Amino acid sequence: MKLNGTSRINERGHLEIGGCDTVELARRYGTPLYVMDETLIRENMRTFVRAARETGLRFKVAYASKAFNTMAICRIADEEGLMLDVVSGGELHTALAAGFPPERIYFHGNNKSPAEIEMGLDAGIRLFIADNFTELDLLEAVAAARGMKARILLRVSPGVEAHTHAYIQTGQEDSKFGFDLGSGQVHQAVEKVLKSSAIELEGFHCHIGSQIFGTEAFELAIEKMAALIRDCRRTFGFETRIFNIGGGFGIRYDEEDTPRPVQSLIAGIGQAVKEAFGDMPVPEIWTEPGRAIVGEAGTTLYTVGTVKVVPGIRKYVSVDGGMSDNPRPALYQAKYEGMLANRALEEPEETVSIAGKCCETGDMLIWDIRLPGVRQGDILAISCTGAYNYSMASNYNRLPRPAVVLVRDGEADVVVRRETYDDLIRLDVIPERLRKKDGRETGVEAIGPFRA
Repeated sequence: MKLNGTSRINERGHLEIGGCDTVELARRYGTPLYVMDETLIRENMRTFVRAARETGLRFKVAYASKAFNTMAICRIADEEGLMLDVVSGGELHTALAAGFPPERIYFHGNNKSPAEIEMGLDAGIRLFIADNFTELDLLEAVAAARGMKARILLRVSPGVEAHTHAYIQTGQEDSKFGFDLGSGQVHQAVEKVLKSSAIELEGFHCHIGSQIFGTEAFELAIEKMAALIRDCRRTFGFETRIFNIGGGFGIRYDEEDTPRPVQSLIAGIGQAVKEAFGDMPVPEIWTEPGRAIVGEAGTTLYTVGTVKVVPGIRKYVSVDGGMSDNPRPALYQAKYEGMLANRALEEPEETVSIAGKCCETGDMLIWDIRLPGVRQGDILAISCTGAYNYSMASNYNRLPRPAVVLVRDGEADVVVRRETYDDLIRLDVIPERLRKKDGRETGVEAIGPFRA
């Protein structure tokens, strides 16, 4: 397993992150446990900001909070001076509750509800990314009813297919996201918005996918978007103030992944912008990394449970989590690396497959991994789980979601408490007709996962 950020093997032969022994973290807070390296998160944010500044363009960086959204990460993004991209009322509420400045928040999503639009307008967020004609009508109606003006970017599907998993391609023509460029939808949307007194168009957005390693797809999208901006300038007299190029920058999950350094990626994108715009005024450029900021900063700790050997075929090692805390292998065939955190210096001696505990054949975290002889009670660490793991976690099989700890300089702070069995039933309601049907009282004193 590649060691990221502040990770190292300490003198006890244990994996250490942020100066904290992960074996001790597992003992203190229980497993499964998400461990987030605060130092690496901050350094990744600063790397994007430095790279953006070095392009010489007016360039702003936003954190795409869907990758990992908690009040603590919103506070870190605020302290580092980033903007914030939210995609739901829940993400917006989290940001506002954390004290993130609303004027640095913008709202994504292909199906914003009237209540979410009202929430954003009332909070005074920077703008909305408008995704379709229905939303334009809704934005206009809600803003007009409040005597307000909704500022927007139009999301464009530029017809560029990034080389990534089909589920996370978003820039192709056949996508649920954005106005299609090839069919003329974008021009219709621009004309509609410019006639509205309740919507103010500030520019355009495009996002071509996720886990992208090169700049070629970005360069093609930038060419198409620059041509659109030039055409809108000529046809409508509209001066684009903001061009958001999206995010989607890939990270290394295993040895097959070869992402380019952030500085190189942003420099390439900056150069592509300059070339595509030529002598035309260049708008303010926005980008919205999420995975590239938090992905490699996260590690999940598990405790090894049962072992099953299928003679001549496979050895299954089961852990106390799985697709409930990391659905990505089941969804995207995502690959990960791992190690025994409590025996990190021992040489690998067997190939095993890491199985989750959910009642699904497909609940496999890693199919083949070389490890020392695995024993019950070992602590397995799986790296690069900072993005879309906590965010996509569920209570499938009524498993409580794990705690999240933020580590830095030898200190560990709980930023999300571990759920308990009581939390699982907190919103359950037994109808009166069932409650008294057999004369028995209901209720049980919950036992199980402790609070962290």
